[in-house]
Amino acid sequence: MALSDREWRLIREESRRGPLNMALDEIAAETAAEEGVRTVRVYQWNPSTLSLGYRQDPDTVAWDYCEREGITVTRRPTGGGGIYHDRHGDISYSIVAPADELPGDLMETYETLCEPVFDAFERLGIDARFTDEKLPEIHQPACYLRELHPAHDIVAGAEGRKISGNAQYRRKDAVIQHGSLTFDLDAERHLATFAAPDTTPARFRERVTAMNREADVTRREAVEAVEEALREWADAEGGAWSDEELARAEARAEAKFESEAWVRDREDPTA
Repeated sequence: MALSDREWRLIREESRRGPLNMALDEIAAETAAEEGVRTVRVYQWNPSTLSLGYRQDPDTVAWDYCEREGITVTRRPTGGGGIYHDRHGDISYSIVAPADELPGDLMETYETLCEPVFDAFERLGIDARFTDEKLPEIHQPACYLRELHPAHDIVAGAEGRKISGNAQYRRKDAVIQHGSLTFDLDAERHLATFAAPDTTPARFRERVTAMNREADVTRREAVEAVEEALREWADAEGGAWSDEELARAEARAEAKFESEAWVRDREDPTA
């Protein structure tokens, strides 16, 4: 049975704080595993958030800068480096489905779940593709400046600059893929969230591009393209979180994704 023949719900862009966004992914995975309801969602980070990769050293974070600028810091369950999710400049999505419905091969799963991401770029007239070569890292703690990998790093334009990062993990017999699409780029602010980055904004812009640089498009238009691409890919119905899911997510965000144990020490208090 094709993925689009199953029951999916589309949750259109919501604006929530970073720890709650990460908690909602986990709750969606539990819903998928227990009830068979699959989720595609688009979301905004409010306030702007630095999400650390699972194994990232907290000493790589400019904590004073983030606190002074009102930037939340949380930690993702997925690997890679930190991503500064600007409230305006970042568009994020998640796809959550039971694990046994997806390919067992990691690369094949990435190709399958990135189909709507590429569709969204195509709708906007942006030439996007998986990078076809590994480029050396510029600053290891920053996701967008790590070594580019053909499996999940999406680049755009003639110069092949990174425009989207995507990652997967499994929880409660479900697969979660989430990704960040760069709509607008503030290289100075992105780098400032890291402690002593050994690079410059100019070099950051040489590696990274944004949707509004590759196409004449508003943020609302870009969000709608991502939403519609996800909806058509999954043949999803418009949906919403249940009151129970939201309550569980709030509790999970407080207990885990806002906790010092998780963010600073990578210890899951809910495990």
